[in-house]
Amino acid sequence: MDEVIADRYELEELVGTGGMSSVYRARDRLLERHVALKILHPHHSSDEDFVQRFRKEARLVAQLSHPNIVTVIDRGDDGGRQFIVFEYVEGENLKEVVTREGPLPLRRVLELALQIGRGLAFAHSQGLVHRDVKPQNVLMNGDDQAKVTDFGIARSIDVDVGVTQTGTVLGTSAYIAPEQASGGDITPQTDVYSLGVVLYELLTGEVPFPGESFVAVAMKHINDPPPSLLERRPDTPPRLAAAVDRALAKEPGERFGSMDDFVAELSACLAELGPEADADATMIVPAALARPDRGSRTPRGVRVPAGRPARSPWRLLVPLILIAAALGAVGLYFAVTRTGVGNLGSSPPPARGTHVVHLSGVGAWDPQGGDGEHDSAAPNATDGNPDTFWGTEHYQSFNKPGVGVVLQAPSAVQLKSVTVTTDTPGFTAEIQSGPSAHGPFATVVSPSRVVGDRTRFVIGGSKAATFYLVWITQLPPGSDTAHVNEVSAVG
Repeated sequence: MDEVIADRYELEELVGTGGMSSVYRARDRLLERHVALKILHPHHSSDEDFVQRFRKEARLVAQLSHPNIVTVIDRGDDGGRQFIVFEYVEGENLKEVVTREGPLPLRRVLELALQIGRGLAFAHSQGLVHRDVKPQNVLMNGDDQAKVTDFGIARSIDVDVGVTQTGTVLGTSAYIAPEQASGGDITPQTDVYSLGVVLYELLTGEVPFPGESFVAVAMKHINDPPPSLLERRPDTPPRLAAAVDRALAKEPGERFGSMDDFVAELSACLAELGPEADADATMIVPAALARPDRGSRTPRGVRVPAGRPARSPWRLLVPLILIAAALGAVGLYFAVTRTGVGNLGSSPPPARGTHVVHLSGVGAWDPQGGDGEHDSAAPNATDGNPDTFWGTEHYQSFNKPGVGVVLQAPSAVQLKSVTVTTDTPGFTAEIQSGPSAHGPFATVVSPSRVVGDRTRFVIGGSKAATFYLVWITQLPPGSDTAHVNEVSAVG
């Protein structure tokens, strides 16, 4: 980019921009390292009152030294351009993780939430309330260590321009606390609420209050109870679900008394999951062979205690039995992956008492159409490849009750949930069942929902069926087609 700030920081790449600032990856010529450089937009830098508050906030944030907070290195003024220099975190933000992977395993959710909560609790102890807690402001360093960023800056902006200014806090509306949305007092409980929203999203893959506009979403935060977490994620432990519900209380006084209290409760929830090897196992194998949590980088092998003499020949058989079990587990893993049942490393394991049901895309259902609806592409919806898809026709106006892709189970089964992944989020759909691949499909087995990148439909009160239908009743806003990239099911 050939631009140098303060004769020291060489701008290399724009990595993000918003209503108040732009963030660049830069090269620190003095210390010969990469840094993140945030530069305020000119219309803020020209306001002297704001600049003074900005400098004060920067000094306060620079005093925060915590492993789960991005470190502030420097601040300055380059020809009237205000800037702050942060440590550069090589990796993606938490929003990108959720968008790519969907709902995360329970243990990983709690471990990430604890890291975020501890960073926020430390900031609160230093007199700072974040006010903009969201996955986009949590950076992952590649080893699943979470680092919270953007402390203090959003607080100064919000106090002065209010929460209804588009381009300032519009992007945070999905995580905004009711008192913040209504212009009330901001306290540490404001961050507790926002972290509760982040927890909900990590568990379900969706925010509790989606919407078309900032005002619509803000009013939902103020007035509407959040959707049931247990309906969206049935394997959530009741204690964890209760903790999220408490964090999302409308009144600050009904939430946790402090971020430390919230962290303590999440720690207790993590302890209730039991030993790590047992908590995330997807099949019954010896505990030493259970697959590691997704956050781990290296698989566990068989651990044979050292320094103990064999007491009988039978003890020599134990390692062989464990190795045989491990080979069987590995073989089953690859067999499952090849047949499209699902990637055990990229989606939450089924809850106890449930099992994965392999669905096959067998056609399309378009009762008001005459020439099919991309029937031959139906297998793409269950081929295990998220880059392929079944799609609707392209409609100038979608004036029919709906269209859908037909899915066949190996035998009649009563499903408990169906998860739909798409690269055209925003369409409305429901799950139906029927007697054959040629319909009719009339039994609605799930509520109608707006489908995000990855959406779980909870099935209730249905009879066993062999054929199911993802029935699309409305296309995404502004789009003439909808895609179903992958469908998975649990029975």
